[in-house]
Amino acid sequence: MMWPMMLVFATLAGLIHILIFCMESLWWNTPKVRARFRQTPEGAQATRLLAFNQGFYNLFLAAGVITGVVLVHTGAPGTGMILIWWNCLFMVGAAIVLLASSPKMWRGALIQGAAPLVFLALSAL
Repeated sequence: MMWPMMLVFATLAGLIHILIFCMESLWWNTPKVRARFRQTPEGAQATRLLAFNQGFYNLFLAAGVITGVVLVHTGAPGTGMILIWWNCLFMVGAAIVLLASSPKMWRGALIQGAAPLVFLALSAL
């Protein structure tokens, strides 16, 4: 059964989105995060509230995936897998939107979308 490998990729997707939450909501104005998101100090300040909100969006996606993994391990595997699948689908969708709207951010889209895409691909097998 592929469940263990699937859950590894789901957990990785959740952890990546927690990191994205931290970058967007907690560390947005730091030089390293500004550089990663191609922001000037002025641009980062101007987009601070938007990034803060976007960070929580990523945190909620991560919470859905992590909750699903916990449910799988605590006796509700069907519900857990549905929750993981649904949130991973949205993670991949967000990565596609990022890539389509800003091709220069392909690396971020890959980081954001690869682990949930692998989970979805494995779940389709």
